[in-house]
Amino acid sequence: MSGPAWGADARFALYYAPSRESAWWQAGSTWLGRDAQSGERCAQPQPPGLARPLAALTDAPRRYGWHGTLVAPFTLGAGVTQHDVLAAARAWALTQRAFALPVEAATLGDFVALRPADEHGEARIRELASSALQSLDGLRARASAADLQRRLAAPLSERQRALLLQWGYPYVFDEFRFHMTLSSSLADAGERATLIAWWRERTPALGPLAVDQAALFVERAPGEAFALWQPLPFGPGAQHRDRKDRQHHEVSSQ
Repeated sequence: MSGPAWGADARFALYYAPSRESAWWQAGSTWLGRDAQSGERCAQPQPPGLARPLAALTDAPRRYGWHGTLVAPFTLGAGVTQHDVLAAARAWALTQRAFALPVEAATLGDFVALRPADEHGEARIRELASSALQSLDGLRARASAADLQRRLAAPLSERQRALLLQWGYPYVFDEFRFHMTLSSSLADAGERATLIAWWRERTPALGPLAVDQAALFVERAPGEAFALWQPLPFGPGAQHRDRKDRQHHEVSSQ
């Protein structure tokens, strides 16, 4: 298998990302100001009532691209290659079935994000993330003692500390909360309310998220923007669709 070979510092993540041809991908990428698959910048809208440009309110999520985390970013374990990650992620994706996920804009701490609109959707996307984590966990590098000590110094519950020690991340399984981030941390409640209102006007026309694929994203070097490396279609027929598009995506990621 040909393709790019990144250094040992590269981080990989398994995200939910809408199909690039979908209205949801266009809406989210335009909102953040960057298409994470093509790398192109997008002209952002400016919701009425904002005193600051939207670009100033979305700099943090722009680096990560339009996504919802399923498996948080990780570096590769000893002897694990990018092709091992791709093969494992593709094999996992073929076992998954598509579903529709109704979402709504809401606050998440000081952030604004899209969240599942009901408990049923929350449970389905949590199940998807749990399955992905269990399938890919053997590929990640384990944290060093110093890094683990730093992470454990964060304000975590006992359950979250236990999950961090076992799985490398505290917000998994029952602690997982699916979200697609729409803003940086915003201290101004008025700004958060304006963003939420803008999205609540538009989500009915966009409809539910079509959770019919995941995607491998890569941070090629520390601090670089995450790029969508490989889309991973779900379920029956996915292997044919994936094979048809594979050469294009591998060439474009170089």
